[in-house]
Amino acid sequence: MKKIIFCLALFVSVFSYADQITVASKKFTENVILGEIITRMLQDAGVEAVHRRELGGTQVLWKGLLRGDVDVYVEYSGTLMLEMFRDKNLRNLQDIRKELKSLKVRMTKPFGFNNTYAIGLPRKLAEERGIKKISDLNNHLDLRIGLTAEFMNRADGWPGLSAKYQLKHANVRGMDHDLAYRGLKAGDIDVVDTYSTDAEIPYYDLTILEDDREFFPRYEAVIIFRDDFAKAHPEAALQLRKLAGTINQEEMTALNAAAKVERRSEAVIASEFLSEKFDIESEVVKTSFWTSLKRTTRGHLYLVIISMTLTIALALPLGIIAAKYPGPGQIILGVTGILQTIPSLALLVFMIPWLGIGPDPAIAALFLYGLLPIVRNTYTGIRDIPPSLLESAMALGLPPMTRLWKIELPLASRSILAGIKTSIVINIGTATLGALIGAGGYGQPILTGIRLDDMDKILQGAVPAAILAIVAQGFFEIAERYFVPKGLRIKRESA
Repeated sequence: MKKIIFCLALFVSVFSYADQITVASKKFTENVILGEIITRMLQDAGVEAVHRRELGGTQVLWKGLLRGDVDVYVEYSGTLMLEMFRDKNLRNLQDIRKELKSLKVRMTKPFGFNNTYAIGLPRKLAEERGIKKISDLNNHLDLRIGLTAEFMNRADGWPGLSAKYQLKHANVRGMDHDLAYRGLKAGDIDVVDTYSTDAEIPYYDLTILEDDREFFPRYEAVIIFRDDFAKAHPEAALQLRKLAGTINQEEMTALNAAAKVERRSEAVIASEFLSEKFDIESEVVKTSFWTSLKRTTRGHLYLVIISMTLTIALALPLGIIAAKYPGPGQIILGVTGILQTIPSLALLVFMIPWLGIGPDPAIAALFLYGLLPIVRNTYTGIRDIPPSLLESAMALGLPPMTRLWKIELPLASRSILAGIKTSIVINIGTATLGALIGAGGYGQPILTGIRLDDMDKILQGAVPAAILAIVAQGFFEIAERYFVPKGLRIKRESA
């Protein structure tokens, strides 16, 4: 498996991003805004910086930073203490700075606001039931709780919170942070985890419950960056340190509201902030719908074409081997079947230590996911050939390779093409998840649309992905006329 991943890395390395400073942000509005501010500040300092927006959870960015795919991003002190260094028993920012230094990572002083986790529910419901503190939840075990998927598994999330407060609720679900708010509004859930600077708190009129057992620490926003970046660009690193103490709690909430409620772009918000605070003027380039569509289409096609080429190149031989040799064949079918059961996001994150963030791990994951349909259909197509035909070919004295190319593969071609069509449709849909690790494609507008509750944005990614799947399906329908023997096509059409 490692050899395959290594080969894939070599294959796609020619398409790697240019040497530039990479600023990354997590998949929530505040982090995107801060990432945009940092990027524009670095650009003002003469650094070629690019913002890779809306990557997956904390682990994606953290692993990317340690590996060198990310140079700068905004993290939170509580996350560093209780998630990244949870076994170190850290107590303050100085302890965090010391641990980061051992990993050749530096940290600025805090921005000036505390974006801690909090537990909230609709004000009307809180007043009806008299719920004011987190401990009060134990008197209402019927409440439906919807938590951020990451919060469900973090040491500073639900496992620790439920243990601290001895919460016994059975109806607890993990979901996307932004979708949880919509579920709350629709009445599908009653309680959510929030960030204390979320614009949704006043927007949805939520009551934030008192953390009466003081479980949540302070989550002060800080910039962490690689040591080699600071050494190569000392003036730029100094610029980043100037951001310390420039945003208080109310200001950050207002910036979030400008994006979430007023629907203003993060680029404009960041540009106005830098102009007001530092007299830095940065140009905001508006991207047209067609320019954006062209970019995302190019990115999606890149992921699909390369991964499917690699998949077909390996899956066909594996399917043939599985059909010809029963012993190894069962192993091949078993392994490809297991690969299909691995959750998509888990596989993408698993690839990061080897391939980093960006297109490479997405291509590797798509390649692995596409194997099973082609392998199994190739295996089935060859195994279903009537024995009498193979016996006739052997009686004519045809060698094994000639029988394979002239008889077996043509007779199995319909089944093989069906597997390829299935694989490419799965590939096109799954490729949208690549945006979570910075791979681009149609997943980018979908993620942005979900985050901002913007259906138009979601459709800008979902509709082209569906059209691409239909086009790909049609392409292989046409290809069937050339690869499937005429006799089999006539038989199919008459049926």
